[in-house]
Amino acid sequence: MTKMMGGVAPMGARMRLRVDPAAVPAGPISLVASNVGWRTHEVVILPLADGAAPGELDPGADGKIDETGNLGEASASCAEGSGEGIESGTVGWMTVTLPAGRYELLCNLRNHYADGMYDGLVVS
Repeated sequence: MTKMMGGVAPMGARMRLRVDPAAVPAGPISLVASNVGWRTHEVVILPLADGAAPGELDPGADGKIDETGNLGEASASCAEGSGEGIESGTVGWMTVTLPAGRYELLCNLRNHYADGMYDGLVVS
């Protein structure tokens, strides 16, 4: 595999997104997404519904999650905000202001969510 691998993944590929720390105080939050994998990735923040857990959303026919309610995105290599994806071996970042609540951070490139790229964040 090479650094030039794109973001589309087959169903059943093993992937993971890990949020560390998993809990932060409310207010401005700077999130740095470090891509240590070999595919291109991104990080999108969505609020979690009451009683919902990360990984319970249903991807559409395009292999992606509906991003309605998106609170922020890091999808630019070596830059802040949105772009064409965070390439292997690089970082992307965003700064958002989050109120107290529960959030799901996920990669929304084709099939990445279904393949395990999601985690939770608690803001108190």
